[in-house]
Amino acid sequence: MKTLNTRTARAIVVALAAGSLALTGCSKNTGGDSDAKEKAKKDQKNAAAQSAAVNYGDAAASTGPAAEVPGARPGGTVTVYQESGISHLDPGQVYVSDAGQLSNLIFRGLTNFSEDGKGGVSVVGDLATDSGKSTEGGKVWTFTLKDGVKDQNGNVITSKDVRHTIERTYAKFLFDGPTYIQNWLSGAKYRDALPDGGYGDKHLPDSVLATPDDKTIVFKFDKPRPDLPQTLAMPGYSIVPEKTDTKEKYDKAPVALGPYKISENKTGKSLKLVKNTNWDPKTDSVRHQYVDGFNFQFGVTESTQTKRLIADQGGDKSAMQFTGSVDSTQIQDVVGDAKVNARTIKGYQPYVQVLSFNLDRVKNKKVRDAITYAANSSSLIAGEGGQYGGDVAANLFAPTLPGYEADYDPYGRLKTPKGNLAKAKELLKDVPAAEKKLVFAYANSESGQKRKVAIEDALGAAGIDVVAKEIDAASYYQTIGKLDNPYDIYISGWGQDWPSPATVVTPIYDGDQVADGSANYSHIKDPKVQELIAKALTQEPTEAAATWREAHHYILEKVNPSAPLWYTKQIQLFGSNIGGARYSTESSYLDITRVFLKQP
Repeated sequence: MKTLNTRTARAIVVALAAGSLALTGCSKNTGGDSDAKEKAKKDQKNAAAQSAAVNYGDAAASTGPAAEVPGARPGGTVTVYQESGISHLDPGQVYVSDAGQLSNLIFRGLTNFSEDGKGGVSVVGDLATDSGKSTEGGKVWTFTLKDGVKDQNGNVITSKDVRHTIERTYAKFLFDGPTYIQNWLSGAKYRDALPDGGYGDKHLPDSVLATPDDKTIVFKFDKPRPDLPQTLAMPGYSIVPEKTDTKEKYDKAPVALGPYKISENKTGKSLKLVKNTNWDPKTDSVRHQYVDGFNFQFGVTESTQTKRLIADQGGDKSAMQFTGSVDSTQIQDVVGDAKVNARTIKGYQPYVQVLSFNLDRVKNKKVRDAITYAANSSSLIAGEGGQYGGDVAANLFAPTLPGYEADYDPYGRLKTPKGNLAKAKELLKDVPAAEKKLVFAYANSESGQKRKVAIEDALGAAGIDVVAKEIDAASYYQTIGKLDNPYDIYISGWGQDWPSPATVVTPIYDGDQVADGSANYSHIKDPKVQELIAKALTQEPTEAAATWREAHHYILEKVNPSAPLWYTKQIQLFGSNIGGARYSTESSYLDITRVFLKQP
């Protein structure tokens, strides 16, 4: 999955609940304080302990309305501050956390994630009556639609809409969303199975996807797919009603099934949501519709967001950050004031930020290894908020991921968080000058600028000639996701789509995933890696763990497609009139489904 700062979907993000995280590191994040390192290890162990298997909810857990939020009142409008515009509004394109966070307000899928507020997450039926019923050892999954589910226009949702939603993901104009189900149903070259995305006369055969009646959907796979309920909960598989699908234009004006609908969309400037009067809370066990609407203001930098929310005056009392974080230069102003700090949510995120190498252009492994040694994680983390922004990443697995190895550090990132320039220079000694001139792509945001400076300084000191190229933040992942992109290196990140290494290794490092819009930003296509992935996917979780570990070690040491930089943490701020705020272990942001205004 990708966030605005990293690439993720709205997926199982097992992080620490608000208040339970002992934030670590020293204020300048030099990495030299042994106490800080010990605290970081403790936090990571706690995060790993919460990376448990997700429970699958029954019909009772899937029946609405959702449990009331204590003290909640109806009415009023919430102001939402966001630096960049929303990446996509078409569910089939949603794989970035800004759009994923928004999706839970306006879209619905067959299943959804439900949280208990203590770090526990379960899958429940959203449009379906439960989280699904499996037969034939998990090869066949059957879902039954709830009664009374309508879209914003009052049209009843049927199994045909679900079939259409799955089939349209095969269309070529959808390139930026998840591809799990398409691959499971039709293989890596799934687009060949339905090139027009089901818009014509051809459809997926009933032997793959069946709709025996208006209420029933049956998925049929060639091997067990026990994770299907979690996969369907991803916003990229939210329902698109067949009657109102406008293909490419749908990204501008989608049809809502959730508690809110879009009333105004000024791309990159503002977005207004109002109540969807056709949403029935009796069919929804997760969401609420307390406020009358949300007004999104784009182009508001994180520093400005933070200043306004610290001041907490006027309309800012009813405002909140969406996927942005507290500005790193103002963190002490926030955490140092008890009243302001009480208006924050904090948690450990599941993301690993890496410096991806475009292997089509950076072919010399000595160069890749040198950069990995030279990278200054301390400087990058300082730009993210220091001890509140993250910890040094030793490898490509996050502490929240099953199989994480805290002491696996092949490039000595933990010992030299500021970079090992001597080692980097040694590796680059005989490398031709042309191979040491690299184009670095960065987002035109405040955090992007900070990262640019940190990368230029560290790599420049090692002898790399960095040519920085700016990319629009809203389309950053779309741009670096193009196979023929003109960049050598770029920061990207990924977090598990659910607690399994399969949702990290497969999307990022599987050679079959090399395509426009894929998360395989390095374009790695290694036979050994693909062999290990194929093996792990057929094994039980306990067996697969060893295979995923082998794949992880081989990828990082023998290929090195991405230099690990840091594991991310989250701290967000909201106004004093915002009620119901808590950290979402599912999204790793403020839980948008519970928000209300104390004084509407």
